[in-house]
Amino acid sequence: MSVEADVTTKSEVVVVRPRRALVMCSVLALLLLATFVVVAVLLRGSDTGVIFQPSDQAAMIGIGVLLAAGTMLFATARVKADADGIEVRNVLITKKFAWSEVLSVSFPDGASWARLELPDDEYYSLMAVQAVDRDRAVAAVRALRRLHKAAWEG
Repeated sequence: MSVEADVTTKSEVVVVRPRRALVMCSVLALLLLATFVVVAVLLRGSDTGVIFQPSDQAAMIGIGVLLAAGTMLFATARVKADADGIEVRNVLITKKFAWSEVLSVSFPDGASWARLELPDDEYYSLMAVQAVDRDRAVAAVRALRRLHKAAWEG
């Protein structure tokens, strides 16, 4: 199964990355960076009574870079699954689950992303499988469910 380049299965391996989140995060990161650079440049010429130094300008640009980098963290989500289990990388944390630990893969109505149903009424969000990706998210959930079913039957 292949849904463009971000959801692929090869030898029972499924890799899912969000598409629209990447686009939106990239646009937002560029806007943040551009805004902070413009503000830094305009600081020297403002007539507010405060004297801004080049170090203040560099700090403003640095803040813009940090905010842009933080925004791009949301685009790094990934799910990688095979016959043994599933590895989920959300914003900062990567966690691996054996299929025996996962009760099901679900995508509740109105949810922003899919999730793994775990024992004791717990769940773990799959931020890489997002509702805004529509058909790609459906294909990803189906592929993950196939792997889960095969692992539970085998």
